[in-house]
Amino acid sequence: MTSSRSHSRFRTRDAADHAAPSPQPSSVRRFAVIGAGMAGIACARTLVQAGHAAVVFEQAERPGGRTATVDSPFGGFDAGAQYFTVRDDRFARALETVPGLCRPWSATTVRVLDSAGRVAAAAPPPREPHWVATPGMQSLVGAWAEPLARAGQLLAGARVTHIARDPLQPTGWQLRTQAPDGAQHVHAGFDAVLLALPASEALALLRSCGLAPALAKALETVEVAPCWTLMLAYPHAVQPGLTTLGPQWNAARSTHHRIAWLARESSKPGRSGVERWTVQASPAWSAEHLDDAPERVKAKLLKAFAEVTGVRAAPVHAEVLRWRDAQTARPLGRSHLWDAGAGIGLAGDWCLGHRVEDAFVSGLELALALA
Repeated sequence: MTSSRSHSRFRTRDAADHAAPSPQPSSVRRFAVIGAGMAGIACARTLVQAGHAAVVFEQAERPGGRTATVDSPFGGFDAGAQYFTVRDDRFARALETVPGLCRPWSATTVRVLDSAGRVAAAAPPPREPHWVATPGMQSLVGAWAEPLARAGQLLAGARVTHIARDPLQPTGWQLRTQAPDGAQHVHAGFDAVLLALPASEALALLRSCGLAPALAKALETVEVAPCWTLMLAYPHAVQPGLTTLGPQWNAARSTHHRIAWLARESSKPGRSGVERWTVQASPAWSAEHLDDAPERVKAKLLKAFAEVTGVRAAPVHAEVLRWRDAQTARPLGRSHLWDAGAGIGLAGDWCLGHRVEDAFVSGLELALALA
């Protein structure tokens, strides 16, 4: 997110900007992209548009990464990234390829709460719109990944367990994957391997495979904080004359020792009207309780939610999700890493920061460096 220019809307561009892929390169290469979050999909789609071949491996059942939307009987929860901003012209142009999918969220009354949940201040109106994908944050990455999936270039439920040189093509690579049922597969014939994973996962994979020590060394400088997320639904709040429970604001940052952020999911455009809240614990508290039992975490965060919002009613639905790598505390300081000699690259939001746009720019610039 290096551009200082803000976009109040996605600007109209000539159709030629994104109607056709770039001319075929003189030498088509085959890339393995590990990770189908924003960085991985941005990277893969750019490589394909440049005429190369890319296969994306994703251990989850669908793409999205930290833009994940968690489904429930009462509507979805944006369990990771809550919204995104648009500062880079290239991100704005990419968003124009999915018209109508993203809409501004009128979270112009973000509150700042003290440790007791009292409103200490109202944050100034944002200088740029807060955008959300509809019907959930995961929808944007999902839309960009769909052409790859249709072409058989997105392998979901495929966790990469090992990377090694291809015995039939010594300058190339092969990947070993494991499916949820334990079945293992080998995928060969790649000219390069691009890791679009959380920094800690990329570091662990490189070390376990004994690969790219210089890249591994660079990853050691990155620090990413964990986060416990609590998701609550109150369907009984949807009654005549009662549209919301508790506070009248829709988003708040908190200095409560357990909670850093609260958002009323049902206030976002394109969402179900059932009263739902997403609560994100503070980095320090999440780190302290990282390995606690989920039920214990849920109980503690429910108590903190009641203290901050005044909502004492028991939710009909409550679940927690742990993110081991949630918010970048110390970024790499450059958009990507690429070892041309080894044919291994890395991308992710942790390269530049923690915003959704940081992940897009990282994946894009890695692809552009190779295309």
